[in-house]
Amino acid sequence: GIGADNDLYINQAIVFIEDAIQYRSINHRVDSKSLWLYRWYYSRTCQWILSLTITIILALVFIEKPSSLTITSDVRYRLSPWNPPCGLTESIELLCFLVFMVDVAVKSYLIGWEEFWKNKWLMAYILTLVVSLTDWIVSLSFFCTENVRIRRILRPFFLLQNSSMMKKTLKSINSTLPEMASVVLLLAVHLSLFTMFGMLLFARTKDGQQDKEWVGYFRNLPDSLTSLLVLLTTANNPDVMIPAYSKNRAYSIFFILFTVLGNLFLMNLLTAIIYNQFRGYLLKSVQSSLFRRRLGIRAAFEVLSSLKETASAQQSCVSVGALLRVLQKAEMDSRCKQAIMRSLKTCSCDQLSAAQFRKLFEELDKDAIREHPPCPEYQSYFMQKMQFAFGHPYFGYLGNVVALANIVSICVVLVMDADKQPSERDDFFLGAINCFFILYYLLEMLLKILAMGLKRYLSYPSNRFDGLLTVILLVLEIATFAVYGFPHPGWRPEFMGLLSLWDMVRLVNMLIVFRFLRIIPNMKFMALVVTTLLDLVKNLRAFAGILVVVFYAFAIIGIMLFKGAIIPVGNTRKNVISWLFGHFQAEIIYCLLYLLTVNLIYRWAKIYFVAWWLISSVIWVNLFVALLLENFIHKWDRRCHREPLSDIEYQRTVELMFRDVLEEPTEEELMEKLHQHPHLQLCR
Repeated sequence: GIGADNDLYINQAIVFIEDAIQYRSINHRVDSKSLWLYRWYYSRTCQWILSLTITIILALVFIEKPSSLTITSDVRYRLSPWNPPCGLTESIELLCFLVFMVDVAVKSYLIGWEEFWKNKWLMAYILTLVVSLTDWIVSLSFFCTENVRIRRILRPFFLLQNSSMMKKTLKSINSTLPEMASVVLLLAVHLSLFTMFGMLLFARTKDGQQDKEWVGYFRNLPDSLTSLLVLLTTANNPDVMIPAYSKNRAYSIFFILFTVLGNLFLMNLLTAIIYNQFRGYLLKSVQSSLFRRRLGIRAAFEVLSSLKETASAQQSCVSVGALLRVLQKAEMDSRCKQAIMRSLKTCSCDQLSAAQFRKLFEELDKDAIREHPPCPEYQSYFMQKMQFAFGHPYFGYLGNVVALANIVSICVVLVMDADKQPSERDDFFLGAINCFFILYYLLEMLLKILAMGLKRYLSYPSNRFDGLLTVILLVLEIATFAVYGFPHPGWRPEFMGLLSLWDMVRLVNMLIVFRFLRIIPNMKFMALVVTTLLDLVKNLRAFAGILVVVFYAFAIIGIMLFKGAIIPVGNTRKNVISWLFGHFQAEIIYCLLYLLTVNLIYRWAKIYFVAWWLISSVIWVNLFVALLLENFIHKWDRRCHREPLSDIEYQRTVELMFRDVLEEPTEEELMEKLHQHPHLQLCR
């Protein structure tokens, strides 16, 4: 009936608007049951369960054999790690696989069979599940004694496929690889040529005493190549040149030329190319996201214009009442929803055209601006003067000067007590000055709250940071007095409670030093740098996710390759590193971080470590620099346009970063795409 059709159109519009908000594709089933399933699948509860499942299956490696989940990381003193019985982690894995099977089944059904064959990610998802389940069955058939588990390497894929931004980032990286390959090839030529020169320069001579460079670094082709590759990372600089330099100073020219050409020119050229190409491909990806958003909004307009209440009037219009019904049920940011509703209430017309409809939803593209609550209005003249005095920026500057004085006093005491034994140290002076400054910080916080009001005070991140540390410092100081009494000359009581007096004082001083970061908002350029980093952290989830995938995969491969290579007898470097690769948890991550810059260990494992260096240091670090530059340049441009950085808080996303250079899709492009929708039949 008419009522059922209208309800379907309303539900379709709700889903299309939610798709637009989340930059999702609208190419999915749009019948009543499918829409209910679609909204359930993308509900917070369902997505939370899926995220939890991914976290659990990734975390299993910390307790699976071989595991190193112990308190100490020292291989000489640690106890044997707990090894779960066969079937425990496998049962958890099976539950995770069941969730993933439901996930892939729902996704496949919602997009339809025709779209399924076009979706490479879904097909890879199914293949990964099939291989993982097969490997899981093999594990149980061997009673969990097999050494190689292929499914452990495949686990990061579940994290990768669940994030659209990670997939876009990966696609951008993949598109950038050909340009990066040309510079990497140039690096390889540079490395090969200098390897040949090095072998000729430092060839073996009759005088064995003069062949230290040949013996240590240029004995053969693999050693020469390895020495210069490590020099390219500067990890063995200047060690690699010391023997030759000791023999003849002129040999330093070889190493200087290699370093200048390799590090200063080629590596920075690689950074420039990666920045330029990656920005271009990321821009294309963000452009497609904008197209998805506009398409979702236009699809919502089209189905709402098909409502029977508007069909008899004008086909190309949507009633304000229908849009209000949609907005009330749609899941969207309350700020955007309120802004759109305000615009609708001020609108004098009852019908909205396509252009008006789209303009309403441009609110989604705007920066989220957080406005601070107003200051309280006092009637008393005295209170007004107090509010003016303690709400003035100069009062904040005074607090910064006092904080600096506190830091200087701590430095003076630390320098004076640097060479003293614990028994000779007198904690009276440090305890007394801490007591004074903490009381000032408390007074400053209360006066600011009096001047600004609690809500306005808490609306500033710098005040929340300052106030939280002040409260913690006050609690610690009260606890210190309660346990050890008030400071006095010779104040050095015996250890009592959880922490000694010196530990308590040190903790207080560390928090005071940390609190000094409150000066950042008052220094404009420093605030620019910090806000750039904070925005980067907020938008770094996709990059961090891919970094986790890379670390995880290399860690698992490292365990498989190096487990048990050398039994850890004694405390030699090779033994410890080999043992670390035989166990996961923090040690393997530390080992990979360590190997970002240190020497290669095993001759036959050089391929593994070179691959790790290329992916982590060469490619990934440069990609990070590219995003950092893009974010900083965007902030700098805003600063040049004299936009305030601390008075108004802007919440930026990757999409909003490129907003000024994106092209709006045309009406013809949107309608052509809508008419190609596999499940939506438009009335006109």
